[in-house]
This record gives sequence, C-alpha cells and structure tokens, in this order.
Amino acid sequence: MTTTTMTRFGATSTTDEVLAGIDLTGRRILVTGVSAGLGVETARALAAHGASVVGTARDLDKARAATAGIPGLELIELDLASLASVRAAADALNAAGDQFDVVIANAGVMATPFGKTADGFETQFGTNHLGHFVFINRIASLIRDGGRLVNLASAGHRFADVDLEDPNFETTPYEPFLAYGRSKTANVLFVVEFDRRHKGRGVRAAAVHPGGIATELGRHLSPEAMQALVDDLTAEHEAGAPAFEFKTIPQGAATSVWAAAIAPAEEVGGRYCEDCHVAAPSEVGGTISGGVRAYAIDPERAKALWAKSEEMVGETF
Repeated sequence: MTTTTMTRFGATSTTDEVLAGIDLTGRRILVTGVSAGLGVETARALAAHGASVVGTARDLDKARAATAGIPGLELIELDLASLASVRAAADALNAAGDQFDVVIANAGVMATPFGKTADGFETQFGTNHLGHFVFINRIASLIRDGGRLVNLASAGHRFADVDLEDPNFETTPYEPFLAYGRSKTANVLFVVEFDRRHKGRGVRAAAVHPGGIATELGRHLSPEAMQALVDDLTAEHEAGAPAFEFKTIPQGAATSVWAAAIAPAEEVGGRYCEDCHVAAPSEVGGTISGGVRAYAIDPERAKALWAKSEEMVGETF
C-alpha cells in the first residue's frame, strides 16, 4: 500500500482528491455492492487510478447499467441475504485463485421493515453482517499478505450494541434503526477480530463510516421516518452538535479509498475511521457526532460476536 507522506483530508474531501497522484496499476481490488451509490463511485475512482476492480451485485443487470462507464470492471453475482449465493460467489473466486490487494465490503441495507433473509436471519443483521462475515472469511486466503479489508460501518452503530442473546428480534420489539445500529456495530466488531486474526501476515482491517449521504440506502424510509430522522439531527444541532449536511457521493466514498490505499496500515488496522481519519472513542453526542462507541471496538465483544456468528451460519473460520 502507498505510505507517502500523509495529506490531511477531511469531511469534504472527494475520492479524486484523496487519490490525486496515486497510481494503483497492478492492484486488484474487490468492491461489494456496485449497482448504485458509494459502491459505483468507489469502483470508478479506483479503476480511474489504474486498479483492476472486481465488483459484486445482487442484480447484475442493474450493476452493468450503473458501471457501464468503468473500464475493465469484472462483475460477479452476490446476494448477501442468501448464504447459498454467498458461498457460491466465494467458491467461484477461490476456484479462480486470483488474489486481491484490498477487499471493500461496501454493500448493505438500512432501516428495512422487519423481515428475514433466505436463511431466517433478521434482514439487516443477516445482510450487513452475516453475509459479509461468511463471504470475507471464505475468501480471506485470497487477500494478499500485506493486503487490507475495508468494512463499511456507520455512525448508526451509536443506535445500539449487538444483542448476542436475541440477534433475530425473536423477543425484542423490532425497530428499524435499532436493527440497523446492531448490524453496523457488528461491522465494526468484525473488523476488530478479523484484524487480530490476520495482522500476523500483514493483512489489516479497518471499519469506515462514510458520512450521511442521500443514496438508495434510504429507500426503505417513509417520508415520516425521514422527517423524524431530520428532526433528531436538528435537535442534536440545537444541543451543540454541528449542523448536519449530506455529503456528496464522491465525498462519501472518500474514506473508503483513503483507508484502502492511502492511510498507513498500522494506523487504521482494527480501527474505526470517518472523514478520512481514525476516529477517537467517544461516549458523548448523538448519532451524527464524531467518534466511536467503546462497545464497537471492544476486543472481547468482537470475539464473542465472531463465535455467535459462526454458530448462526454453521461454519467455523
């Protein structure tokens, strides 16, 4: 990875600004969720700087249309809400045997109505965490020594810690953002334990909060739910938090490419990043404030989630 002198980037930096002057020729990078939004922009920016990009999508026709302008992009089918699809995609990649320098786990869903994946998991935990958990662990040997994993999390992790006793909301009343928060905390904890397990061969993992972006991720929000969210953000601002502003998609994808190709590995390994820097632990502020909750980076909690995840998917890594 590039270890040039660090330029200070921030909340308004774009993918092109972060990658300015960087040559990724010879790098092979996998990005999940390239049919819209951040995934498309991440793939575009990396390819524009010479990387060979493999993208995954549940709907390949939609992905082909969305990525038509990205030269050399290879697409593979991956439905994170189906472990059969996850395992088939991983098996195909392992059979080909081509290694990756970086895997960017970008795909996800947010604030969905209550539902279950093909395997009976609550939709958000099953898609955002368990699907990637199985997929990434199955292809972990394809990540080149010295490579990286970038896992998209969210400031939404502040909504909730994981619930290892009731991950599928069998006894807990379902709330869309509570479930989203659990799944995003799981994304951070997965990084903590994956990094611990793989750093011996130089593979480091980072969690990334892209910021608030108006993408298809919000398609499940009713006008009432969106207004309630805006009201909450306004109240946080009035309580002293900075005013909330949506990022553009190139700004939202900037931290992903920064963590993948710019930041020193030892700086981001096992950490939670936002606005192109490593976030500090913070127990104050609301859902849009900077920083990461201590429960999301607790190494013992990360080990417990790993064990629970293995139990749920019936597979040991």
